[in-house]
Amino acid sequence: MSPAPARTSNDAIVIAARRILESGGLDSVTMRAVAEAVGVKGPSLYKRLPDRAALIRAISDSVVDDLSRTLSRATETGDPRSDLRAAAASYRAFVRSNPNGYRLLFTDLADANPDASSLAALGAPVVDAMTRLVGPSAALEAARTFVSWAHGFTSMELAGGFRLGGDLDAAYEFGIESILAGVSGPATRASG
Repeated sequence: MSPAPARTSNDAIVIAARRILESGGLDSVTMRAVAEAVGVKGPSLYKRLPDRAALIRAISDSVVDDLSRTLSRATETGDPRSDLRAAAASYRAFVRSNPNGYRLLFTDLADANPDASSLAALGAPVVDAMTRLVGPSAALEAARTFVSWAHGFTSMELAGGFRLGGDLDAAYEFGIESILAGVSGPATRASG
């Protein structure tokens, strides 16, 4: 007689946990809530993940993987400016669709912090596009500038920090164009 089939999978657990995270925040992500969401008893969930810390780590890894794939798909045209514009737009759309998952990546929880290889994979599409735009000697600095600006803008947007009115879409596009002009300007050429 073969063993009973698994009632859930790690993928189903992570999907359910991310839904709970997005609808109720990090405090709502409990082993019990996730077990109920996937239709198993709590002990069954512990067979897949030993504790809440492992669950939070799985969620964080999933968010990083999804954002990495999103940025990779956005940067496939071959034209660095088009790729970076698309990456910025995709980044913002991702943050808007996954606000609590995105916030999780920047919490003080050790279990939520992505490892160095995941961060390298996440940044690779932007570094590659910047390499094509500004050359290898300034690519990392240019990519950091680009991502720092996009993170700052989207984080302020999530927090409701833009209270002066105006068109945030136009402001975001203005920022993208300003970053692109700045990183490919005289300072970059002088260092390249």
